[in-house]
Amino acid sequence: MSFTIAFYVHHHGSGHLMRCLQIASALKGYRIIFMGTGLQHVDPSIEVIDLPSDLPEGNEQDDISSMLPDSFHYAPTGLKGIRDRTVIMTSVFQRSYPMLLIVDVSVEVTLLARLCGIPTIVMRQHGIRTDLPHLLAYQSAELLLAPFSDSLYRGAKDWAYKKTLFSGGFSRLDGLSGSGEERRGHVGILIGAGGTSIDIQLIEKIAVQAEGYTFHVLGCRAEHSSVANIHWHGKVENPLTILSDCGLLLGNTGHNTVMEVAALNKRFIGIPEERSFAEQEEKAAAIAERSGIRIIQPEDLAGQDWKNVFDELSAEQADWNGVIDEDALSNIAQAIIKTGTTLFNNQLLR
Repeated sequence: MSFTIAFYVHHHGSGHLMRCLQIASALKGYRIIFMGTGLQHVDPSIEVIDLPSDLPEGNEQDDISSMLPDSFHYAPTGLKGIRDRTVIMTSVFQRSYPMLLIVDVSVEVTLLARLCGIPTIVMRQHGIRTDLPHLLAYQSAELLLAPFSDSLYRGAKDWAYKKTLFSGGFSRLDGLSGSGEERRGHVGILIGAGGTSIDIQLIEKIAVQAEGYTFHVLGCRAEHSSVANIHWHGKVENPLTILSDCGLLLGNTGHNTVMEVAALNKRFIGIPEERSFAEQEEKAAAIAERSGIRIIQPEDLAGQDWKNVFDELSAEQADWNGVIDEDALSNIAQAIIKTGTTLFNNQLLR
């Protein structure tokens, strides 16, 4: 029995979309739908359902009721955007059934789909996610997918752990090749889209302290910087050539950044930003004891002797053993197809 595979793609940062695009690329021969707000750069073979924002607009007032239910993370009352996006999603569920929905990520969408009779696969992320809404979403899902290796897992090996497929890590840089030669003293600085402590002032301070190093900044530009050993590359579609030249990378400990550094097998300075459920802090803790990796908290950035940090780290070998799995996307695709085939074939036989 043929079925549609849909993805709900959360709008914060760019990591959720990048991950879903990679997974979708491994699902050959299936109708694929992406649902989300402001989705861009999506493969033209994928049907995109644009959802209204779930934030207040104009003079709208949210939270007009007295209490948020314990079963949700975000469920304000009174917002037209939420009413409209719910109508759109449930309409997609109705007209595209049989459908399997991969949720990356939203407790509310997971539970909405289940209430509509749509089976879900939920993406797991690092972080302390033992709260009631996460547990309800995990319990209602057919399968949990962790896009990293079991070796990076932190937490109890409970029923949710047993329900989880640890696919191994993957990144957009997998299978690509760069120059293959590191240039001594070159450092890459990665600026993501989700908010960071790594601002222009900090980058310039680092470069001045470590004047013997050359810095390549990806993700932002400083129009009036006069520090000679910084190259501001801005947003780069294919950063591999630049990053492969660098022996050391500095960035936040968001999932995609960590996987890209691991894929390149680079020494890494990771700065965990404050995120919901301590996501980046937990990711940082999962890699902190490995050789060639330093975790520096945002509040400690100003007091670092950056030249000494780079000198010490450059003398170590990076240890990303077991983090990246070349079969990760295949593992995920097989699990999605097996789940959908089992569900809908069983339904057809009833």
